[in-house]
Amino acid sequence: QVQLVESGGGLVQPGGSLRLSCAASGFTFSRYVMKWYRQAPGKERELVAAISNTGGSTNYADSMKGRFTISRDNAKNTVYLQMNSLKHEDTAVYYCNALYFLNDYWGQGTQVTVSS
Repeated sequence: QVQLVESGGGLVQPGGSLRLSCAASGFTFSRYVMKWYRQAPGKERELVAAISNTGGSTNYADSMKGRFTISRDNAKNTVYLQMNSLKHEDTAVYYCNALYFLNDYWGQGTQVTVSS
């Protein structure tokens, strides 16, 4: 059974940091491109960051560059999103996504709220 389980969300003050984790199971994690998306209330889901199957290549949405870092540990079947210098507009549900050809899996999401 395929599972993607996000964790690490919560309430943080502006300027603070959070580290999200996504634990994968039920598929060959090391074959998959892994991505983080987010969806704020009333907005479309947007891509935050992506990492290649080996971890050798990453890319970010422009508004996250320099603040967010995506990484993965294939030995632990886990992908991470380190988020620094958080802003009010980063408030959203963050989703983990695994993609390999037509195989496209999603987690249930974790809420990140940036508020003073």
